[in-house]
Amino acid sequence: MRIRALAFVLPALFATPVFALCTNDATAPFKVEFIGMSAPMTAAEKADIYTRATLRVLCADGVTTDYPLHYHQIFSTGDRVGEAVVGGLFDAAGKPLHDRDGQLTSDGPDGTSLLRIEGLHVPEALGHPLAMVTQFEYRELPPNDGISADSFWSKLPATMGLTLLDQDITNGRLTAKHYQAIDASAAHGGWIHCGSTLSRWNTHLGSEEYEPDAKVCGGAAKAADSDDQTDIGSFSRYAFGDSTTANPYHYGLLPEVSVAANGSARLIKHYATGRFSREMQILAADDRTTIGGDDGKNTGLFMFVADRAQDLSAGTLYAAKIIPPSATDQRLNLQWIRLGHASDAEIQAIVDGGVRFSDLFDVAISDPNDSSYTKVVTYTGTEWLRLKSSPTFDVAKAAAFLETRRYAALQGATTEFSKMEYIAYNPTDKRFYLAISRVEAGMTDAIGALQLPRNEGGMVLEMVTAGDQQDSNGQAINSAFVGIHLASIAELVGGWLGTNRTDAEGNACVQDKICGPDNLVYAESIRTLFIGEDTERRHNNYLWAFNLDTRQLSRLLSAPAGAEVTGLSLAPNYHGHAYLMVNFQHPGNEELKNYMGTDKDAILAEINAKWNDRRKAAIGYLGTLQGALPPLK
Repeated sequence: MRIRALAFVLPALFATPVFALCTNDATAPFKVEFIGMSAPMTAAEKADIYTRATLRVLCADGVTTDYPLHYHQIFSTGDRVGEAVVGGLFDAAGKPLHDRDGQLTSDGPDGTSLLRIEGLHVPEALGHPLAMVTQFEYRELPPNDGISADSFWSKLPATMGLTLLDQDITNGRLTAKHYQAIDASAAHGGWIHCGSTLSRWNTHLGSEEYEPDAKVCGGAAKAADSDDQTDIGSFSRYAFGDSTTANPYHYGLLPEVSVAANGSARLIKHYATGRFSREMQILAADDRTTIGGDDGKNTGLFMFVADRAQDLSAGTLYAAKIIPPSATDQRLNLQWIRLGHASDAEIQAIVDGGVRFSDLFDVAISDPNDSSYTKVVTYTGTEWLRLKSSPTFDVAKAAAFLETRRYAALQGATTEFSKMEYIAYNPTDKRFYLAISRVEAGMTDAIGALQLPRNEGGMVLEMVTAGDQQDSNGQAINSAFVGIHLASIAELVGGWLGTNRTDAEGNACVQDKICGPDNLVYAESIRTLFIGEDTERRHNNYLWAFNLDTRQLSRLLSAPAGAEVTGLSLAPNYHGHAYLMVNFQHPGNEELKNYMGTDKDAILAEINAKWNDRRKAAIGYLGTLQGALPPLK
């Protein structure tokens, strides 16, 4: 094998796609792999986001080209682009929120989409214009107001930002030229924007995670085992000036952002896709069938089949029921329960009409000893529910689309999943991949369909799809991409050490296996699944590459201790360059309270120095030393 050094091929690399290095069919590449890096060792490494991994391209003539990888930070939260503050937070009227340090900013950048917009003009750009939509999930650190001290998760309005970028023609480097917050006032503001995906019709499909409990907002008691810890009262005070204005049914939806050639952005929220703790939602190759991940404990798996391709404003919503494994089939087989059909307009009209949780359900948090109630266990705890009726609106439809998880459980769907995060789609094999950050709670107890071994390192599940499927009532499902069973990927089962077991630094997961898989994105051309971690079971979270054919797992990047890897997305070929977008959020979270290494103080000092006392978090991409990746086309 001949190794070709990167320095000798730079002109060819950046003038033509990477595969042009293999100049004809006789030398076409037959292997593209990632050579992973070691885990961080020094305090400086543990406090930084960095890579020492390599992209290797092997041509059929035996010539191999290595591309050392590099993390390029576009900017960080709190930076200024012109007069605008990256990740700056606003109230519902668009007025900036302030503390003693200036405008409040998020420290949690998450879902990110890089877009090519025909005719887009970027001021002062010298190369190709690109646009980037970035979600800012929340702010972890409390405001500097002399009052607040604890975590501020869910207490402030979330935001999204639009950045206009200049792409260097030669090496693909991205430079921010303009930044602005995306106006969400018409959609009542943003709520815990988590993961995202770029649709094939070039829109940003976002998320609103951990939907607020409308039952509790209406004055009813919270179940003792509820997993909901959100604070819509605080959110409402910051957004609207008082604690009661915010309507919980305006949040937990699917935001969609479109960017125009004039550099403006438009945000709408979809009601027809259901309301649950959506980590993110992704589409199959038909641009109609979507799978949504439901984060938290005791959650569900949901499928939405749109009426028309590339239009999520109307369609049919389904929830999965797990058929337990048998002695001859250890897979988790899926049956789909039809929850209903609706349009955005129908459900929004019900919300705008003032519907409350108490209009949909009678509810008890202890056994009412009444057979007309059904016991359910979901993210909002153990409850006994009874669907109401109304002469003025369709209660079942409203419940299906506004209380999707509760209604699904009432219909017999499985609500035993835990920490369901990003989902990726493989169009060649027609398979979805689902990240489970921790296997716990309803997935591991002795009740119900899911009775799996506990693993706080999580797992990645593979969902095989097929056409000609029927729902639980025998009605045909109008999709060729219906999930039929789930199975874990052996190489992507978390490396948890077990209960009360850690290494010398306090890590509860081994270094060389995944732990807390969260972000997923699939690169079709190189048959590679990229996995970003979010776990407290290991102090540094990593970005991994897993090749479906060789089964090779490679560590590509390390985030600062206490931070999670977020915003993972792939732009495989923009003007001859590829980008693996990668962010992180909340560095040094909780001051590394479980870290047992002797270098803890040094790590925290490095984090505070580099990331402005933990206020800053990075938005950027994984590329080569010179700029972008070669195109992965």
